[in-house]
Amino acid sequence: MARLAMRVKDKKRTALAAKFGAKRKELREASVNMKLSEDERQEARTKLNKLPKNSAPARIRNRCALTGRPRGFLRKFGLCRNEFRRLANFGHIPGVTKSSW
Repeated sequence: MARLAMRVKDKKRTALAAKFGAKRKELREASVNMKLSEDERQEARTKLNKLPKNSAPARIRNRCALTGRPRGFLRKFGLCRNEFRRLANFGHIPGVTKSSW
């Protein structure tokens, strides 16, 4: 199980990304817009750099909803492979059955 601090930090990053997402997108577009002057683009880049580092969506890590495990994450179910297998074997995930051939 992942440390509680790592799980909390990731939730904080998700909240910051949601909060600053629109502003970050607007500044990113302004910083590469060739119709603006060089000074305006540089000002947009400076403002973008002043935003919190953890508000960048690239810093968010997919984690298991139950354990917080960062690897082996199945996006469709929001679980790591270990928990997915355990819950599927007990029949707790609707529509998932163990295959056999």
